[in-house]
Amino acid sequence: MYENIKYTVSDGVATLLLNRPQVHNALSPGLIQDITTAVLAAGQDSTVRVVVLTGAGDKAFCSGADLKAGMGEATSLGDALRSRYNPMILALRNLPKPVLCRLNGLAAGAGCSLALACDLVIASEEAYLSQIFVNIGLMPDAGSTFFLPRLIGMSRAFEIASTGRRVYAAEAAQLGLIHRAVSAAELDAAVAESVAYYRQAPTQAIGAMKLAMNRSMASDLETMLNLEAVEQDRLSETKDAGEGIMAFLQKRKPDYQGI
Repeated sequence: MYENIKYTVSDGVATLLLNRPQVHNALSPGLIQDITTAVLAAGQDSTVRVVVLTGAGDKAFCSGADLKAGMGEATSLGDALRSRYNPMILALRNLPKPVLCRLNGLAAGAGCSLALACDLVIASEEAYLSQIFVNIGLMPDAGSTFFLPRLIGMSRAFEIASTGRRVYAAEAAQLGLIHRAVSAAELDAAVAESVAYYRQAPTQAIGAMKLAMNRSMASDLETMLNLEAVEQDRLSETKDAGEGIMAFLQKRKPDYQGI
């Protein structure tokens, strides 16, 4: 079904592996479409509780747009963004399930945007992020102008975007650009630790948190208070909420099913 990724679902975990290591997992039109389709599939699959996004090979998560692959049917860069990149980023942000990025290597250009669109980024200390757009006379896209200032503030975001410098994992974690930096040897264990938590968490509640936090960026307090009330009403009717309350009263660990 997929030509450019490996997509597997096992024990509540959907793993989406960018599989173009020969070009550092650069984003071709086909790869972008595969990512978008797989993320939407994960959203429709009731067995999926958490998604892990990573890259094949040990050097790169994603090196950004594949300039050699061209734009396919797109007639301009703006058209390519509107028709391909933007739907991919929106699919990740709108997915009502947690998305963990296993950052195994460089994340450059739109590859950096792809990583930042995930809910948590756990990176190898050898990995780095770079807004390399400036090196070819372009501005950040695929959501980076949205994510960067919200994660690290306007001044730091401007410096990183306007210089295109490499931000290695340790600094990125210190700045708040990513969640955690670990040694390459510890990367899989660190990701597995987070995955183990989220695949047993109340998935619908996590999805509601993600929805609300997304909307809070462009909303006022009254709007968010109303949204919280609506979502709490919905969540209170879920089996997981009932289980959580019962477990609390019985002083035991809840057994959430994601429903």
